[in-house]
Amino acid sequence: MWGAGPRREGREPLIALASVGVLSMGSSSFGRAARYGAVIGVAAVAAACGGESTTSSSGGAAASVPSGFGVTSFDSTFSAMAQLKSVTAAGHGLVGVILPDTTSSTRYVNYDAPYLAKAFQAAGFSSSQFKIDNAQGSDATELADAQADITLGASIIMFDPLDATVGQSIQAYAQSHGVKAISYDRATFTGTNTYYVSFDNVQVGKLIGQGFETCVQAWGISSPKVFELDGGEDTDPNAVSFAQGYNSVIWGNTTTPEPAGTTNSMGYTLVGDQITPGWTNATGATIFQQQFTAHPNINATVEANDGLGNAVITDLKNAGVKAKKIPTTGQDATLQGMENVLNGYQCGSVYKAVYLEAQDAVSMATILRAGLALPTSLVNGTTKPPSGVAGTTQPASLLTPTWVTTSNMATTVIKDNFVSASALCTAVGASVCAAANISG
Repeated sequence: MWGAGPRREGREPLIALASVGVLSMGSSSFGRAARYGAVIGVAAVAAACGGESTTSSSGGAAASVPSGFGVTSFDSTFSAMAQLKSVTAAGHGLVGVILPDTTSSTRYVNYDAPYLAKAFQAAGFSSSQFKIDNAQGSDATELADAQADITLGASIIMFDPLDATVGQSIQAYAQSHGVKAISYDRATFTGTNTYYVSFDNVQVGKLIGQGFETCVQAWGISSPKVFELDGGEDTDPNAVSFAQGYNSVIWGNTTTPEPAGTTNSMGYTLVGDQITPGWTNATGATIFQQQFTAHPNINATVEANDGLGNAVITDLKNAGVKAKKIPTTGQDATLQGMENVLNGYQCGSVYKAVYLEAQDAVSMATILRAGLALPTSLVNGTTKPPSGVAGTTQPASLLTPTWVTTSNMATTVIKDNFVSASALCTAVGASVCAAANISG
């Protein structure tokens, strides 16, 4: 969901067999795929995962999943991964990982690739037992990478689908070769032996909605006239869920886009709600500029990520709007987003720690590779396509996101080195950082 960029064909391994590379490209946002809104539930899925049996059936060394091992086991030290070394030894086959691109989201280079490699290594994988590639924005390359990994003996394919079409193609190819599939960060709603790893996307939206309401009150916005700038619901399977989340909080329903004129019991009125095709920030800026010109009474806004939030903030600044006058929101906890929060133009941002997602996904791959059942402490929910869209409910491992504001920025994104304190303080000034207990 972080704005799309130009595509570049060709296969480029980020981490291939013996090499572990980290390419630095700066911050951006999360994801782009076909328009399937993932509807997330947190019901236990023991039946979908085959129960709680922990006896390895892979033919390797005897192993079992440690008692209590699950989504709450992970932290920034990666220490939980060492608990899976016997499970790794019991498994067989390559784990092939295909990340989608380097342009719509530099997170895949800056964070996912190195964190996934670190998780594999901490779990006892050798460099020849996992391989991480990047599809460079090409459906054909992403499918070819998956096929190549299966030819090399992969027993597990983990992929972040560029869109629903390639996701379904990879899943079908894997299933036809007896290979289990893990859909990473974006769901694939087809087939059997398909699993999903991500943050709870509806909860992400709820945090945005709750943060927005808190901000409206704290900034003293009277009779809020709200404009919503949604993410790329035309392309991203998560964007619909984000909007469902914040609309359920603000308006009491999950309709998206929400019809203009909607009101709530707190005196809010919705001026308008528009999708930003493809998560393109420049398009979002144009949409808001047109709306703000047509409706100058807009005094509160909701945006689906930091990029769109910054696009709106730029328009507001150009119109002479001062800090803490018109709330904006976001997610991804980008450097730009944190600058806007500290400067009083953005209420907050949803932080999704990639190191948690990477460990979660590698844990799932390790357990499946050993022929063990996934415990419900790890696979703690389900994901399913929205009403009217073909597909099946899939077992899901859902992590908990965090709403970041000035008050907890130092203990979240700064502590985790997700945002550089020195870069942030250079941008906003030492005194602003000091007020937020951040030292750059």
